[in-house]
Amino acid sequence: MKLIGENIHIISRKVQQALLEKDENYIVNLINIQKNMDYADLNAGPAKGSFAGILEWLTELVQQNSALGISLDTTNTEEMANALKFCKNPQDVFLNSTSKDEPRIEKVTNLAAEYNSNIIALTLSKETGIPKTADGRLEIAFEIYEKCVEKGIENEKIYFDPLILPVCVEQTQAVEALNTIKMIKESFDPPVKTVIGLSNISNGSPADLRPLINRVFAVLAFGAGLDAAIIDAKDTELGRVLRMLEKSKTEKEIDKLYLDIADVISNFGEIEDIKYNAGDEEQTLVFKTANILLGKKIYSHSFTQI
Repeated sequence: MKLIGENIHIISRKVQQALLEKDENYIVNLINIQKNMDYADLNAGPAKGSFAGILEWLTELVQQNSALGISLDTTNTEEMANALKFCKNPQDVFLNSTSKDEPRIEKVTNLAAEYNSNIIALTLSKETGIPKTADGRLEIAFEIYEKCVEKGIENEKIYFDPLILPVCVEQTQAVEALNTIKMIKESFDPPVKTVIGLSNISNGSPADLRPLINRVFAVLAFGAGLDAAIIDAKDTELGRVLRMLEKSKTEKEIDKLYLDIADVISNFGEIEDIKYNAGDEEQTLVFKTANILLGKKIYSHSFTQI
């Protein structure tokens, strides 16, 4: 499982200001926070105007101050191409991202083919938006895959994002995202990869619930076959749980429940069959959250208290 830190993100006003001022100390601190990750996602948005060239600057800072891999996250393919020239190991870089729409897909797949980079492909299009069903998302994945094959991009370099919607907005879409991961993992030979922007699942939920929702959905997605996740590196327990799942070796009492939940998803089991310590508050909260994310119970902001 590749863990990609989301903490350098232009949507944050503090990060945006630091980028405008090229505040090295602030950005290096964010890089240091993410050293428990495998990659840092450098989200520069459109990277235009005052932000032109910022991806090159960020890439240099990451490489000078860490061993983290680079994820170039921008809607500006020219800036993405310029930053790639500064990457020491472009074959390990993530190009984040493309949909199936032209001319975007043409430009990003060209870069992926030229540098042998990893490509993140979103299962959406301007025509359909995000399909409501796993079948609809898989159909878009096949169309993107055809373009990648034309360019000679290897399957192991293609990471499909099923696109997660907030559970508090469209609860049923959590299961559709999980189903999409499973279907994508089963539909290509050799297999392609999958990735999610994990924090989307808890957007709009109360702040105190977000780490719990993120963590449990990550466990479910791992069981579905997830290969990479863009996550909040500051949530050290989330990172620990994902590393633990990868090793399949418990470190805490709660870990057995996490492993059992992942196993249920992996083997098409029923969550109701899981045995856990109902007298343990942490295990009870995790089990309740899994039921919410799987659509077994109705979401509300107070679901943990019911």
